[in-house]
Amino acid sequence: MAHNKALSERLHNGHLRHDLLQTIYYEAKRAGLEPDLVLAVIRVESNFRKYAISSAGARGFMQVMPAWANIVGETSSDLFNLRTNLRLGCAILRSYLDQERGNLHRALARYNGSLGKDDYPNLIYAAWR
Repeated sequence: MAHNKALSERLHNGHLRHDLLQTIYYEAKRAGLEPDLVLAVIRVESNFRKYAISSAGARGFMQVMPAWANIVGETSSDLFNLRTNLRLGCAILRSYLDQERGNLHRALARYNGSLGKDDYPNLIYAAWR
């Protein structure tokens, strides 16, 4: 799978890779998402870089905006923390999926802030398959 190659190239430490994959699985299932979908989002958003920061200020693996911590009631604002970042990112994606009544394409576009455009959802689908 392309994710495994990309992940092993990015994270050489097997323990860290295992912890990341285990946390992705846990948080994805907790939010009712497919773990492979979450992996695809992480690959596109940060290319598996824990300390990634976007030009808009989004942080971490899933590129979560700091304002989301307050919105979802997360007490830890450390968006570089693995569990915090994945928990919030998965909760946000789940929220958008619910808002869009299960329409993944629209939910992914919302996640990226590009509702009505196909580029981002198509990037996720390509990374997911």
